[in-house]
Amino acid sequence: MVAVPPSASHSTGRNGAKLSKLPRLKGMDLLDTPLLNKGTAFSYEERTALGLHALLPPQVETLDQQVVRAYEAYQRKTDDLERHIYLRALQDNNEVLFYRLLVDHLEEMTPVVYTPVVAAGCAEFSHIYRRPRGLFISYPLRDSIVELLRHRPNPEVDVIVATDGERILGIGDQGAGGLGIPIGKLSLYTLFGGIAPERTLPIVLDVGTNNQDRLKDPEYLGWRHERITGDDYYAFIERFVQAVKQELPGTLLQWEDFGILHARPILDKYRDQLLTFNDDIQGTGSINLSVVLAATEITGVPLRDQRFAILGAGSAGVGVADLLTGALVEAGVPPAEARRRTWIVNRGGLLHSARTDIKDEQRVYAHPWEDVKSWAPTGGGKIGLEEVVREARPTVLIGLSTLKGAFTESIVRTMARWVSRPIIFPLSNPTVKSEAIPEDLLKWTEGRAIIATGSPFPPVKYGDTIYPIAQCNNAYIFPGLGLGLIVGRCRKVTNEMLLAAARALALRSPARENPHAPLLPSLRELRVVAEEIALAVAMEGQRSGLAPKQSEDELRNRIHQIHWNPEYPVYA
Repeated sequence: MVAVPPSASHSTGRNGAKLSKLPRLKGMDLLDTPLLNKGTAFSYEERTALGLHALLPPQVETLDQQVVRAYEAYQRKTDDLERHIYLRALQDNNEVLFYRLLVDHLEEMTPVVYTPVVAAGCAEFSHIYRRPRGLFISYPLRDSIVELLRHRPNPEVDVIVATDGERILGIGDQGAGGLGIPIGKLSLYTLFGGIAPERTLPIVLDVGTNNQDRLKDPEYLGWRHERITGDDYYAFIERFVQAVKQELPGTLLQWEDFGILHARPILDKYRDQLLTFNDDIQGTGSINLSVVLAATEITGVPLRDQRFAILGAGSAGVGVADLLTGALVEAGVPPAEARRRTWIVNRGGLLHSARTDIKDEQRVYAHPWEDVKSWAPTGGGKIGLEEVVREARPTVLIGLSTLKGAFTESIVRTMARWVSRPIIFPLSNPTVKSEAIPEDLLKWTEGRAIIATGSPFPPVKYGDTIYPIAQCNNAYIFPGLGLGLIVGRCRKVTNEMLLAAARALALRSPARENPHAPLLPSLRELRVVAEEIALAVAMEGQRSGLAPKQSEDELRNRIHQIHWNPEYPVYA
């Protein structure tokens, strides 16, 4: 029987508490349903009506009291993976308590429930698996995807996050273990975007894995097969998309952590067919643009005069280049000139026209060989990042390479020689993959570098100044972006919406008021920031004719109406 979720309240009870109809589930069935379970917070009357006496200790507690106990248990865990496992177990037992605990300890727990610790959770997924969450759609069941979607826990879904587990953060192919990423992402949709947890759906598209450690692991829970590729792979994706369109029309579908060979083709094929975006490509681009905009407030050099060097030409690197050049064009720079101001370097060196090993989306940023051949080291060879920094003199250096230490002292000092306030973002996750550490960057630039990182780093003291380090995490963008697409009833996602999201976030940068402040607001402000991003995205959807007309007040009211808070209802 279907239970009424906490968000389906019908009126307000004493002290403003949500008043909900009695769930149809009773006894242990109710206690085993995380969206309905209140644990020791069930009142005496509720326990009587729902058959809970004797199943619970006699003391009736408040949510605040439960949070104290849950935090005590969290503090007893001895490492971050154990803390991640504990939080996931709590989420699977009592969702309201899980989210309330996160709200009360945002700065401490967000990195544990998501990046960087979620990487370890994905790597150990089969070893720490406890209870079902989300859907495993495996290749052997490819003829039954519509039926599999009908097995979803809740009928109404606002947002799906789907992965095939091929490129999980900086740790690569994790197969079915990649489901940890959609689970973590959707937790942040609820935590920051206010999307009710029962209206989210994590999915792993299990097409096998090429990770031999996983295939040889006797505890691995995914389909034990090498990855399906080529036409068979794309036919499987097509079946999945058509099933989503049939079963959940209008639902936002976010693609997450697909490999470089698949991410862009999937996005390009389906971006006009349904409401969908790729967070690694578009979300990463939007957050990077936002932080660059904030950094220009410190440097005093407008965006239209910036020059960009990007290390990493995968889906994230090209996505960042797309949004940065789009913003330059919006600022009045001709498109060809905007691309000339962007230099992308990968393992094969600078992208240039003489290279035959680059993809179509990368070739857009390939510089004419005649313009750059003199940059090559004596005797020929690839043009590396050091040569690009020396010759192109970029003002912004962005790392999305997963190459630890790639921003060397020589490269950074060369950049600082020509740029008074170098903007440097080593963004690779997890922490051990970062291109540089903030302490070194400040030392090599005599404290002049403006820094944001992909993983969390503590503040750094240089001289007499303490520099807070902003974490340039997509969590600043995608919850608000998704919320705006949902409340705006948008039909598809455009680059203009992503630009609008970036600008809305940049307006909330503390660096606009204080050059020594971080480039991004604190995590505690993200719920308010997400609402501002959502409003900007929804308004852009209307401006572009991709959403029905609603006034700004109507949109704000709708945001507040659907906003979910971790509070217990009173069952009546």
